[in-house]
Amino acid sequence: MKKATMTLDRAYVISKIDPRIYGSFIEHVGRAVYSGVYEPGHPTADKNGFRGDVIEMVKALKMPLVRYPGGNFVSGFNWEDSIGPREERPKRLDLAWFTTETNEVGLHEFAEWCEKAGAELMYAINLGTRGVDAARNIVEYMNHPAGSQWSDLRIRNGRKEPFGVKLFCLGNEMDGPWQIAHRTAYDYGCVAREAAKAMKWVDPSIELVACGSSNSSMETFGEWELTMLDECYEHVDYVSLHQYYGNPTNDTPGFLARSMNMDDFIHTVSSICDAIKGKKHSKKSVNLSFDEWNVWYHSKEKDEEEWKKARWGRALSLLEDVYNFEDALLVGSMLMTLIRNADRVKIACLAQLVNVIAPIMTRPGAGVWAQTIYWPLMHASIYGRGTSLKPIVDSPVYDCADYEKVPVIDAAATMDDEGNVTIFAVNRDMADDVCLSVDLRSFEKLSLKEHILLHHDDVKAVNTHDNPDNVKPVAGNGGEIDHGVLQIPLKALSWNVIRLVVEG
Repeated sequence: MKKATMTLDRAYVISKIDPRIYGSFIEHVGRAVYSGVYEPGHPTADKNGFRGDVIEMVKALKMPLVRYPGGNFVSGFNWEDSIGPREERPKRLDLAWFTTETNEVGLHEFAEWCEKAGAELMYAINLGTRGVDAARNIVEYMNHPAGSQWSDLRIRNGRKEPFGVKLFCLGNEMDGPWQIAHRTAYDYGCVAREAAKAMKWVDPSIELVACGSSNSSMETFGEWELTMLDECYEHVDYVSLHQYYGNPTNDTPGFLARSMNMDDFIHTVSSICDAIKGKKHSKKSVNLSFDEWNVWYHSKEKDEEEWKKARWGRALSLLEDVYNFEDALLVGSMLMTLIRNADRVKIACLAQLVNVIAPIMTRPGAGVWAQTIYWPLMHASIYGRGTSLKPIVDSPVYDCADYEKVPVIDAAATMDDEGNVTIFAVNRDMADDVCLSVDLRSFEKLSLKEHILLHHDDVKAVNTHDNPDNVKPVAGNGGEIDHGVLQIPLKALSWNVIRLVVEG
């Protein structure tokens, strides 16, 4: 059996973990909303038409935050369409996804859904076809107590108390030529600055996320962040990062190394933020919101056919990736990357939550099930709270097309307020188990409470409506602690959660 070592020390602190890194995202696209979270007439639906079975699966994730309503959708969205009596709301052509938006689910309904799911609402405003005036008005509508045009309209629409939304995205992917009303970096930086000023004048307690690059492969990556932050740095709190990965060439070792690209992306954007801070002699630090991340490539050919067949349809079956076991392993490594960068990444959203490139899938009128990627997200959200510790790992390595010396063992570690420790680890080795030796001698005496294992002999194994438990976590083999050193076997190609608790 191959061997790897890890040293953990309670003094090797990276940062407190902001629980908002375990957020997700629901956009008005495909079946994310309609027949996803919302399906009147479903056996589990509540009086508002929201599926109770979906809410229970979201609650099990302890999801702290949901970004809404887009995404590309938001750059052509009039927020006023989503309030008032449902029967009076307009039907709009959505130019982002070439479908028809009925606005049956709007701001009030989705805010109520978030409350039921136990999640904070992260709201994206339109800085594509709209601008400063709409931005300030929606903050007034959501958060001002009473006595003004928009707050009084909220009250007439049935919501006396303010929504109290505290986190807003200043548009979406405005660097992308595919975006409705795409802007240059300078133009966007100016609009974001002026919108931010007006929004914070209405409610100084809110936090704002400026659009960074849509992904690290954009030709303008780096230059975009430098230019736009030069205009709006003092008025925003976070910069967004978006990144999706795929395995179209069926190169599993190379695919599982993609989280290293995510780590590079985070470090580069952090450096750019600090460069602007230095240039401006600023006392504030701008942190990161990785508010779109996931695996996304399985559904793309099918989607092209669907769009051609049903252009301007409602709630088409779009972007419905069926995730396999190797996807779950990469999602686990991406989550660990967020944990290891907790000093700068304060918000993150796995995109998306239901049906659309999602951990949760539904069948209209029938059941709900967890895709393979649901499990590492659940484990990280539940057990990855507290403080992020820096693991010193000595592991076998391998080379692949894009990276050299990829560690076979990818790991992160957390410690809660009681001193209990959780180790997350992915064994990337295609064939061999690895015995991981963990030096825990700096901690109070720890005992092994639980070893959770996610593994399947077939890296392409999937979960379906009819076989929902094909890939699911089980109890691992566990390990032994002797004189403060844990010895634990990690199966080839596996996701592992190792929970250690203070004795007594």
